[in-house]
Amino acid sequence: MKNLKYKDIEAFVFRLWEREVSGEHRSQKETQLLDQWKIHVEKNLDTNHMKKSAERVFFSLEPYFIQPGITSHPNSFRKYVYQIAAVIILLFSIGGIFTYHTFFKPDVYVAKSENQKVYLADGSVVTLFPGAELTVEKSFPADTRVVDLKGDAIFSVAKSKKHPFIVQADGFSTKVLGTVFKITQTGNDKAVDLYEGKVAVSYGGVPVTFLKPHQKWTNFGVARTAAVISFREENHSQKELPSLLSLSFNDVTLKEVAEVLQENYNISIVYPKDVADKKITADFTGGSTDENVEALAFILGLDVQKEKQMYILKKQP
Repeated sequence: MKNLKYKDIEAFVFRLWEREVSGEHRSQKETQLLDQWKIHVEKNLDTNHMKKSAERVFFSLEPYFIQPGITSHPNSFRKYVYQIAAVIILLFSIGGIFTYHTFFKPDVYVAKSENQKVYLADGSVVTLFPGAELTVEKSFPADTRVVDLKGDAIFSVAKSKKHPFIVQADGFSTKVLGTVFKITQTGNDKAVDLYEGKVAVSYGGVPVTFLKPHQKWTNFGVARTAAVISFREENHSQKELPSLLSLSFNDVTLKEVAEVLQENYNISIVYPKDVADKKITADFTGGSTDENVEALAFILGLDVQKEKQMYILKKQP
């Protein structure tokens, strides 16, 4: 069926209904269009449901059409009312589709081969990177401004102290009142880079993380892990030096914890193989490398021996 606007379809059906009940002639072209439209609307509808709906409409309308001259021909009467009921049901069907698309179906924006800017109703601007998808409910902006994101995007959020802005991503969410930040999702790696304002990041049972400008939240690609990295400019240089400010684990295996510590502290950790899958819950915020490795050993009930940049965790004698 050709692309017709819903209001045009409704007007067309109402006109046919008038002709149907008045006995006015329908042209062959109009009949063909109606048949095409019926196929288009009914293809996803359940046949039994339509039949029962027709019967309910018929019995609801029957008292209003019992007039002298009609009751003596019940079959003609039923045929007459069924024609009206069929049109009404079709109107309800297309009206439901029209209402859903107009008032309920979320708006989905997809950046295909290049960046795409999305201008939201509250004045916020979202820049989607290729492959990203943004879903915005019809109720936006409500008391709480909520959007869903797949992929990577930069958000420039219109300020509002009364209406928080929440981005629901894959397994984590970012809450702001008005700021500029970037969300990155690559496989299991999740990250939020803050450029202006403040944000709160919630993820996987670890404490809520609050970021300041020039800070980054990341999970290092490990579930139930959260870290904050600060970037500061090197003296007389535009180069930014990363600094790990906080690191939290919630029920994460020793193997995964050790990998994160080794990568970020530039160290090696050796431990007994039989404790590799032991789950660790710990907050290594504020401690030095030595203090954090010693805290890890204490949790495991192990001793620690240091040899240059290598930490050896041993079972106690």
